[in-house]
Amino acid sequence: MTDQPRTPVQSPQSGHAALAGGRRFPEQGVPVIAGVNWLGLWTLYMKEVRRFFKVQTQTIWAPAITTLLFLVIFTVAMGRGNRIVLGVNFATFVAPGLIVMGMMQNAFANASFSFLSGKMQGTIIDFLMPPLSEGELMLAMIAGAMTRAVLVGCALAFAMAWWPGVSLAIAHPWAVLWFGLNGAAMLALVGLMSSIWADKFDHNAAVTNFVIQPLSLLSGTFYVVSNMAPSFQSISRLNPFFYVISGFRYGFLGRSDIGTTNLAVLQGALALGVLNAVLAFVCYRILRSGWKLKS
Repeated sequence: MTDQPRTPVQSPQSGHAALAGGRRFPEQGVPVIAGVNWLGLWTLYMKEVRRFFKVQTQTIWAPAITTLLFLVIFTVAMGRGNRIVLGVNFATFVAPGLIVMGMMQNAFANASFSFLSGKMQGTIIDFLMPPLSEGELMLAMIAGAMTRAVLVGCALAFAMAWWPGVSLAIAHPWAVLWFGLNGAAMLALVGLMSSIWADKFDHNAAVTNFVIQPLSLLSGTFYVVSNMAPSFQSISRLNPFFYVISGFRYGFLGRSDIGTTNLAVLQGALALGVLNAVLAFVCYRILRSGWKLKS
C-alpha cells in the first residue's frame, strides 16, 4: 500500500539502512563526514574571529596603544644621545621586539578565553557537541588566536612606522614570518592549555601575571643579553621568548643577539618549530582525554 510509511531495511553487506525507495542513510554510529570537516573547522574559526572583532577597540586597538606606550617611554628614557644598539638607533632596535611581544600576549589572551568562558557560563557544550575532531577543534582555536595576533602586529607596525627615528625596513622576510607566526602559535597553544586547566578567571590571570609577563619582559625586548652577566645570559637563553623576539628582530635588522652567525638564527628557528610541535602534541592529547572539559 502506497500510504504506508517506508521502513528501513538493513543491508548486512553495506552496513547501511536502506529505505524501500532505494535511498540509504548511515547506520547509527557510522560517521557521515569522512576526512577533515573543513566546513565545521572554518565555521568555528570564523566564530572566534567575529567574537574578538566585535569588540576590536578592546582586543586590537587598545593592546596596540598600550604596547606603543612602551616605545614612547623607553625611547624618551633610554634613547637620548643617539644611543646605538646592534648598529641602529634605540627606537629602531626596540620596535620589532615590542611588535612581536604584543602579538604573543594577545594570542595568549584570545586562546585562553574561549574554553574558560564556556566553562564559566555553561556553554562549553557548544564546542564539544559539533562534529569536530580534537585536532580540528584545536586548529580552529589556534588559527583564531593567531589571526588576532597578526592584526595587533599590523596595527602596531603601522603606528610605530610614524614614530620619529623608527625604521621598519625588512632585511629577512622569512624570519619575520617564521618567528612572528611561530611565536603567536606558541602562546596560543599555551593559552589554550591554560584555558582547559583554569577553573576561574583568577587562575588565568595568575598565568598571565606570573608566567607570560615576566618571560616577555625578561626576553631581551629592551636590551641586548650580551651586555648581561654570563649567568644571566645562560638563563635568558633558556627562555623561548628570547628566541622569538631576537629572531623577529633579526628579520628587520639583519642582526641578532642569538649568535654571531646566521646559522645560530636558523638553529633558533628550528628549536622554536620543534617546541611548537611538542606543545601541539601535548595540547591535542589533553583535548582528546577530555580533562576538565567532559568531566
